[in-house]
Amino acid sequence: MNSQPVAIVGAGLAGLAAALELQRRNIPFQIFEASDAPGGRVRTDLVDGFRLDRGFQVYLTAYPEGQRLLDYPSLQFGRFLPGAMVRLDGRFHRVMDPWREPFAALSQILNPVGSMADKLLVARLRASSMAGRPEDLLNRPETSSLEALRRYGFSSNMIDRFFRPFFGGIMLDSSLTVSSRMLEYVFRMMAAGDTVLPAAGMQAIPDHLASRLPADSLRLHSPVQSLTATSLTLVSGETIPAAAVRVSADGHTARQLLPGHLPRLAARAVTALYYALPTSPPVNDPIILLNGNPDGPIQNACFPSLVSPGYAPAGQHLLSVTVLGNPAESDLALESQVRSQLARWFSTDTRPWRLLRIYRIPNAHPAAQPETVVELPTRLPNGVFIAGDHRFMASIQAALLNGRHAAEAIASHVA
Repeated sequence: MNSQPVAIVGAGLAGLAAALELQRRNIPFQIFEASDAPGGRVRTDLVDGFRLDRGFQVYLTAYPEGQRLLDYPSLQFGRFLPGAMVRLDGRFHRVMDPWREPFAALSQILNPVGSMADKLLVARLRASSMAGRPEDLLNRPETSSLEALRRYGFSSNMIDRFFRPFFGGIMLDSSLTVSSRMLEYVFRMMAAGDTVLPAAGMQAIPDHLASRLPADSLRLHSPVQSLTATSLTLVSGETIPAAAVRVSADGHTARQLLPGHLPRLAARAVTALYYALPTSPPVNDPIILLNGNPDGPIQNACFPSLVSPGYAPAGQHLLSVTVLGNPAESDLALESQVRSQLARWFSTDTRPWRLLRIYRIPNAHPAAQPETVVELPTRLPNGVFIAGDHRFMASIQAALLNGRHAAEAIASHVA
């Protein structure tokens, strides 16, 4: 076995998962992370006592790889209600999972979010998504999510009023060009488990993984300038020899480090706005709010402090607002539009709601072109190993799983 450690570039979820697998196999490694903390795109900032995730994110407890790697009780998850409130024609309408909330679901039978036939078709989609093993869904015939929903028989109203704001918000793609495999996989994960937030914010997930690694195995503030299959050079000029090099950076950064070896990767952008509320929120339940009408920039909103109280200081609440893409308007103009829409939604004076921060995230999700869900090889022709959700599908599950698969390939290489 090579006496040099494996060099892992990037302490995102894929990099941390790879490190844990190498540790389990007693293979030495070191992680080089450019920023000040692990997590990659899964980060949380503490602002005036509020926990702000960098873009609205949730965790799905049914993720098989997450169940294998994470100690759920220690993360103290807060749970969203299984469903949503859809803003439609001036009112909010509840759309609840009838298998998880049967009594609440009875009240939605006559609501205008889809026809009775649409509501029955949800059972068909659920049955199809729950059939077989989760990984079997990723081998099914593939089309766009929009085409798949049409083939199931869902009406245009149901697609436009529910699936575009709900699934389109999850995948940051209201056009629903995302793979039908992803649609069914996410639908299964949400039906089989809970949608949650950790008590300490989404940052708690990478922190939890990193805490299980040797303290000296993670080097922060260590951006990589260049690399080969057996060494890397830091921006500082330091050269690191390695038994193998594994790139776990996001797709954009990975392409910069590996010129000529990776195709140009499209990305989906998102803009997140966070507000501090000095009083109780206008919604009492931990539930996501969807925009069923194109009456403003908001795609969805929620109050994370109702899901997990640690997101806000005692006596206050946090509002999270998601806007798809990177709007051309200035922050000032965009915030004015969002605040006006919130005032209409809740029929309240939003002036006391204090804007905490606006995040414009250009590379929030990788977007394969054409849209497909297939796990790409974890080793490139130049000998460098690579992993991340941009090599599989845009999800925490994919980042963790692809990270492990890359570590398994490295283990075979260095043995």
